[in-house]
Amino acid sequence: MCPLPAAPSLCLTSCALLFLAGSSPCCAVIGNPAAPWSRQVRHYKHLEGDVRWRRLYSATRYFLTIDRTGHVRGTRRYCSDSIFQVHSVSVGAIAIHSVGNKFYLAMNRRGKVYGAKDYGPNCSFRERIEENGYNSYASMKWHHRGHHMYLALRGNGMTRQGSRTRHTHLSTHFLPLPV
Repeated sequence: MCPLPAAPSLCLTSCALLFLAGSSPCCAVIGNPAAPWSRQVRHYKHLEGDVRWRRLYSATRYFLTIDRTGHVRGTRRYCSDSIFQVHSVSVGAIAIHSVGNKFYLAMNRRGKVYGAKDYGPNCSFRERIEENGYNSYASMKWHHRGHHMYLALRGNGMTRQGSRTRHTHLSTHFLPLPV
């Protein structure tokens, strides 16, 4: 709306002047940092460091576990090795830490999933919420032929190599259940 609707020529002139000045609410300037309605860069620092306690239940009906030797597999029964702390490392990046034996979930360059004693670059995963309500976890560091490598549990509870996974496979879908 222009400030003077009764005088159309004056309205066009005032809108044109305000458009050139970049401060008119009736004439939006996209990308002008001085304009209060322009898109600002958002910072999500408040999301970093968030910790959630979860059990990851696979669509293949196994709970993800890391045993005392660092092997990752699925189990159908309740155990302390299946309780994880999901740490927000940065926006979209998480680290999965076992509460029972203090291992971090990690994936190497070949797509092998294992438990690491110390946090490193192999321990960062990208959490993606799928359309069916499940989450999938892809390695932040490693890719295979241009595709992400995902954490996956096969139908027998063993891990699937990350280079053979896609986010559309049901074996890569996990429900993060609160503890």
